[in-house]
Amino acid sequence: MSASPNHGLRFTKASACGNDFLMVEGADVATDLGVVTRRLCDRHNGIGADGVEWLFPDAEVDVRARLFNADGSEAEISGNGTRCVAAYLLSQKNKAEVVVRTGAGLKICRLTRRQGATFEFETDMGRPSVGESLAIETMGVSAAGSRVSMGNPHFVVFVDRFPQDWQRRGALIGTQPQFLQGTNVEFVVVRGSNEIEVRLFERGVGETQSSGTGSCASAVAAVASRRVSSPVKVVAPGGTQTVRWEDQVYLTGPATLVCQGEFFI
Repeated sequence: MSASPNHGLRFTKASACGNDFLMVEGADVATDLGVVTRRLCDRHNGIGADGVEWLFPDAEVDVRARLFNADGSEAEISGNGTRCVAAYLLSQKNKAEVVVRTGAGLKICRLTRRQGATFEFETDMGRPSVGESLAIETMGVSAAGSRVSMGNPHFVVFVDRFPQDWQRRGALIGTQPQFLQGTNVEFVVVRGSNEIEVRLFERGVGETQSSGTGSCASAVAAVASRRVSSPVKVVAPGGTQTVRWEDQVYLTGPATLVCQGEFFI
C-alpha cells in the first residue's frame, strides 16, 4: 500500500550511542527517497534523525537496507545504522543473528545481549583499506591524516586535544577536492594502549554523537600506526563501542529502539 496523508508513513526510530536512524519500508514510498529523507530527518519540522535506513525484501538475506543521510544523499553504509536495522528486525523475530545487505556488502549482526528495547550486537564490518597519509591545507586549516575505507570513506586525524573549532575543520576537510565523493572526518585522541576518544563529522550529516564505521576507521588507523593495540575501546560523546581488528574488523555496541509512529507525507 502506498503512503497517503490519510494513513501516513510508518517509521521506527532507533539510536546507537546517540547516532539516530529511522527504519522505513521502502515499498511504502513511490517518490524520491532523498526528498522524503530530508523531511523525515528535519529536527524541527520532521521526526529528526541522522539518516533513514530504507528497507527492502531480499530473497537471500534478512533485509536489504539503503542508507540516506539527513541531507538526502545516499551513503554506502552506517555501522550504527545497520545495528539499528538489526534491532528493529529482532524486535519482531526471535533470532540470534541478522544478515543485512548494504551498499558496502553483506553485514552479519550477532546478538550478544538484550535488555528491554536495547540490543547489543557484534557486527562483521569487513576488511578495512588503509590508504596513504595526506596533508590538507585550506582556509587556515592544516591537517595531516590517514585515509581509511570501511566500505565508505574516512579521513582520520590524530590530535593531542580536540580543537575548539573541530566542527568547522571537519566540514572544510570533508569537502576537499582530494576526496572525490566527500569523506567522513574523525579527530582522534589516544587515551591509552587500548583506548581512543573521537569526534565525528560525517558526510551528509555533520556532527554526530557516534559512528560505527567512524569508530572502526579510527581504531584501524590507530592500530596501523601502532598507537594502540586491538581490541580498541572507542569513546564518543554518545557512548562507547569496541573494535576488534583480526582477519577483519568486528564492531560491538548497542542499539536502542526509541519509538514508532506515522509521518504524514
